[in-house]
Amino acid sequence: MNKILIYIIVGISAVTLTSCEDMFGGFLDKQPSNELTEEQVFGDWETTKQFHFDTYNFLRHGAERINRSWLDAATDLAETSFSNAGVRTTLNIGNYYGTGGSAELTATWEHYYRGIRKCNMILTRIDSVPQASDLSDDKYEIDKLNYKSEARFLRAYFYWEMFLRYGPIPIVTNVLDPNGDLLSNYTTRPTIKEYVVDFILPELQECESGLMSYDDGVKAANAGRISMPMARALYSRIMLFMASDRFSGESGITWAEAAYASKSFMDDYGANYGLFTGTDGKTAYTNAILRTPYEGGNNEVIFFRNDVTIGWSAIENDTPVGEGGNGGLCPSQNLVDMYDMADGSSPFASYDETGAPVYSGATTPAINASSGYTDATQWTNRDPRLAATVLHHGISWGNGTINVIKGQRDNPIGNANATPTGYYTRKYIPENILSAVHTGSSYRNWIIIRYAEILLNYAEAINEVNGPSSEVYDALDLIRHRAGITGNLEDRSDLTSSKAAMRNFIRKERTVELAFEEHRFWDVRRWNVATKALSRDIYGIDVASEGTISRKVAQSRVFEDKMYLYPIPEAEVWKTDIDNNPGW
Repeated sequence: MNKILIYIIVGISAVTLTSCEDMFGGFLDKQPSNELTEEQVFGDWETTKQFHFDTYNFLRHGAERINRSWLDAATDLAETSFSNAGVRTTLNIGNYYGTGGSAELTATWEHYYRGIRKCNMILTRIDSVPQASDLSDDKYEIDKLNYKSEARFLRAYFYWEMFLRYGPIPIVTNVLDPNGDLLSNYTTRPTIKEYVVDFILPELQECESGLMSYDDGVKAANAGRISMPMARALYSRIMLFMASDRFSGESGITWAEAAYASKSFMDDYGANYGLFTGTDGKTAYTNAILRTPYEGGNNEVIFFRNDVTIGWSAIENDTPVGEGGNGGLCPSQNLVDMYDMADGSSPFASYDETGAPVYSGATTPAINASSGYTDATQWTNRDPRLAATVLHHGISWGNGTINVIKGQRDNPIGNANATPTGYYTRKYIPENILSAVHTGSSYRNWIIIRYAEILLNYAEAINEVNGPSSEVYDALDLIRHRAGITGNLEDRSDLTSSKAAMRNFIRKERTVELAFEEHRFWDVRRWNVATKALSRDIYGIDVASEGTISRKVAQSRVFEDKMYLYPIPEAEVWKTDIDNNPGW
């Protein structure tokens, strides 16, 4: 009999991944599993529960996930300061076989297929697991239904994550022999319709009713577990993707159907969720990311990876060098240029189909003179989300003030990790950890879906159906007003004049709101603009000793059409002779 491991993912870089006890309030009495046979695992109800809950560890945390770097550092939003970090030596230069990015480019394949195998085992075996003596018949049946529904949801999510990277791949719903070649009999690749429309989307629809209700899901003891709203939210995201330019021809999904999917979430679950608010826009936006649903009263987060509290070691690699950190994720001037003014006006004259200002071959876009924007005062009177996302020169942070003048606190001569763009990251970095000589602690759960995305999904889809309208304005204004922006979109004639102008604006707004949450990397692909967005130069700034700000090219990037998808790992191609992706 093969021994079955209840897999625990070891920590990647500085990210602390949880055990089952950490994720679900400590109610599990988890026993070592590497000496258990399959029959022992599924011969006891408690051990089966432990095996199932461990599948949640296959949800990944985005911070420093790729050899200390972030996926958004492989977009136009940021650059990593580490010369040997994952995306800098792989994705950014077109090296999709490089070992520095293996956690993303090659390990993803095995990672999610292992998670899928665990889901298949639960679905195959749980009905025959003996009922625990302390469980009533009703509770036993409810729990079984919950666990099976959670397994179907997680399997669908894992397959979706694989689709984003590799396209349609073999769908396996039975349990494969871990000592065999696993996919040797699964080499036929399905179509997009077969993979997403006929399999993933029905799985999410069918499992929803068997999941925990919202009321049960928000209990602290169930923190992180899948509940009904999460299935509908993921369905909304996937429908939006399937209606987008890259996929609509093969999927057959329309923008009207995508809009309906998002609206159904708002109608059925909107009373339970909303945008997190606070005393001011910057604070509200910051807390929407860092506070938890069960301790911080955060009703914006829908689907997330639940983790233990973190300390200095978890943020050290992404903290400014003047604070004692290692630089890490450094936002680009490209991202900074996407933020509107605080009054809701645009600082620049026009935006392209990627959501970025039109640079016309220069490092500075054409300025909208009526906005009051100047490069010299570019961080003044901007959308408060800028200050909540990006640390710029002169802003107070931690135990000092950011100073990126050459030779100063955050740009010391000879420090290889000093920011290459002139900026450091603020978002997803809990400032209270820096207190008392970096001895503080904080939660930093990884958000997979939050309510702001649902609103953005709806705005994008309904604009494609009807063009600029009150429905579009209302959804976007909710997000912008929460952030502290004062103007209303219906008053902007540059946006209300055409569907195309509003489309470009929505893409900009989505990028700003969801920056560093692993959206941009996939959004530019579904919009069919990845080659333009991801091959453009990364811009940064220098600040002279007298305070003059000058723009510069911080890094050049490589992106070819074949990079819309990753190559299937070479070992899998050799073993199975599966067709690799075009160009690889």
